[in-house]
Amino acid sequence: MAAKAAYQSDATDPENQVVLAAAFGGNNQDEQAFRLVTSALKSRPNYAEALAIRALLQVRSNNLVAALADAESSLSIKPHLAQQWRMVSSLRYRQRDLSGAVVALGRALECDPSAVEYTVDLGGLKREAGLAEAAIVLLERAAMFAPDNAAVWLTLGNALLDLSRNTRTESSYRRALSINPNLAEAHSNLGIIPKAIGQMEEAEANFRRAIEISPDYVEAHCNLGGTLKDMGRRKEAVASIRRALVIKPDSADVHSNLLFIYNYEATEPASILFAEARRFGDLAVDRARPFAFWRNRPESGRRLRVGLVSGDLVNHPVGYFVEGMLAAQASNASSQLEFIAYSSHFRTDALTERVKKYCSGWHSAVGLSDESFARLIRDDGIDILIDLSGHSAYNRLPVFAWKPAPVQATWLGYFATTGISSIDYLIADPWTLPESEEANFTEKIWRLPETRLCFTPPDVDLGVSPLPALLNGYVTFGCFNNLAKVNDAVVELWARVLRSVPESRLFLKDKRLGSASARQSLWSRFAAYGVSAKRIIMESSSARSVYLSAYRRVDIALDTFPFPGGATSAESLWMGVPVLTLTGRRFLSRQGVGLLMNAGLPEWVAADADDFVARAVSLVGNLQSLATLRSGLRRRVLASPIFDAPRFARHFEQALREMWTEWCRQQSEPS
Repeated sequence: MAAKAAYQSDATDPENQVVLAAAFGGNNQDEQAFRLVTSALKSRPNYAEALAIRALLQVRSNNLVAALADAESSLSIKPHLAQQWRMVSSLRYRQRDLSGAVVALGRALECDPSAVEYTVDLGGLKREAGLAEAAIVLLERAAMFAPDNAAVWLTLGNALLDLSRNTRTESSYRRALSINPNLAEAHSNLGIIPKAIGQMEEAEANFRRAIEISPDYVEAHCNLGGTLKDMGRRKEAVASIRRALVIKPDSADVHSNLLFIYNYEATEPASILFAEARRFGDLAVDRARPFAFWRNRPESGRRLRVGLVSGDLVNHPVGYFVEGMLAAQASNASSQLEFIAYSSHFRTDALTERVKKYCSGWHSAVGLSDESFARLIRDDGIDILIDLSGHSAYNRLPVFAWKPAPVQATWLGYFATTGISSIDYLIADPWTLPESEEANFTEKIWRLPETRLCFTPPDVDLGVSPLPALLNGYVTFGCFNNLAKVNDAVVELWARVLRSVPESRLFLKDKRLGSASARQSLWSRFAAYGVSAKRIIMESSSARSVYLSAYRRVDIALDTFPFPGGATSAESLWMGVPVLTLTGRRFLSRQGVGLLMNAGLPEWVAADADDFVARAVSLVGNLQSLATLRSGLRRRVLASPIFDAPRFARHFEQALREMWTEWCRQQSEPS
């Protein structure tokens, strides 16, 4: 009433108009409030309070650009309004300007240092922007002043989780839960820690508790799906991800999770996977505004700028397969390629630092919106943009729907179509992708002449051992692949091999085998096919040098199917251990074929299950021949296409040059 009385006494006074506008706004009478505040600003354009109110009204009507302009104008007049800085931060964040959001919330905290909620939000923003270390410093200080604030401990745990500081991460989450036991996010993220070290039952319990508290918590459903996949419960895993899709049907990340899990499911028809990939592609296209023009000169012979998008340029299979090629390109003075890397994850290690030296540019894409990332790529003048992730973790496939580069391709990190129609090519080779399968790809298939995979030799001083069977008196088969690839059909076939080779052993190594229940489960699965537990050796994961030395205890590696080994097979060959693989029909299932044929080991490729068993029996029938192969295998494969990086780099460059020439030709054609 006081505001109305003041307004009626002098309806033209800007201060009275603002007072009444605030009252109207407080009663959700936004139209009246907007008229009043606009009138006040006509009389007094630099009226900070009027600008602040109008900014809030603009937010309510979803006019975010106008709201941001008003909010920042008000702060240029009165820069000490903490709530206004917080609004600016929120608006910047909604526009996916993370750096701007961080700066603005930092100013809010300067204006009101005691506001714990500002500190929590700023820590979360810094973490999302890839500044986990800075977030930890900020949040640890907040925890000292607000030790009973669950949000502080939760956000601190999230930042520590990013840096894999598991002991402190767990402590932070448990502190948050001691304050508020119903924090679904804390339960879910707490489950990530045991999952990373193979303690799947504990991880599953945490994810299910999060879902019990918050049934529509998408991330918990996805985490549970990934865990069930790793436990070999693939149908349950798919159901969990599909539940997440029901909750959030427009989530690209959830769609990618579903497509990735399908790679482990042997019985799913290719048509289903293709249809799901197309759905993902349609979703990405609907959100993008593809660029139609680029500043790239359509000159076929000029030096090309090649962009690589990946979150795995670290000690990871993708890193191992890309490093040698980049090093060979960098050392070749005649190369006409320069590489610019875009990292979609903040992890770095020694391999990252080496790869950086081979690139002319390196950008972090962490925290960038798809549009901002696409504009960065276009502004960098990238001629050919290559996705190295497919639907694996940390992918940025939706960015490719913006078509930020004239030519786009996918290579290396995934074994099926992306579903993104604006990705022009998928890079394969003659062995891995039969022409009969091309209909299941939205991309045009571009085959390198020999291999699509070229492995970087491990930087480990570790020689090849003599054949262990000669000393043991029995044959040891082995497989160090991801245990999620060991489906029931694989167990059945391996059991046939073990029954056909008396006294033989099977040595399995994977992080999940640190769990007693996982070991017992696997022993039981083999027992169902007549193989006793004493013949199955199991070990958890270990540091890379220790892991590689474990191959000294293996005579022959057995591959998985339909998802064969990649890096593990290359490492096995480097350690002198040949791999027996089963051919397949799909791109995914033929990776072992590609590696073995390029290694010059065609006799190690089986046509079917019966042939797999027969070859295993035959190959161990002459141990001296196997010992001779082992002693010379490293030298042999290092000279082969799968380790000859300079040779691969030449083929890779030629392929990119031909892709580029084709685009240049298209530009010269009349429209």
